[in-house]
Amino acid sequence: MPKKELVGKVVSNKMEKTIVVAIESRIPHPKYEKQMVKTSKFKAHDEKNECGVGDRVRIQECRPLSKDKTWTVVEILERSPDAMTKESN
Repeated sequence: MPKKELVGKVVSNKMEKTIVVAIESRIPHPKYEKQMVKTSKFKAHDEKNECGVGDRVRIQECRPLSKDKTWTVVEILERSPDAMTKESN
């Protein structure tokens, strides 16, 4: 069975080797059928501490690494503009 993969935006990287990724999904309201945006947050393992806030990343499901952390970073799809300016300085 293939492992689940999700694409989201990094909202926090303050922990050591851990990032928080926000995944947005659109779901219809049960009664009014209007599209709503639902945000889920997942903690993911970032071995090299290379992700910055605002980066778009792909995460993959893995074995439990801690109480809350069951995802790992597969790749960084897009760097945030803020991270690029800090690297050049």
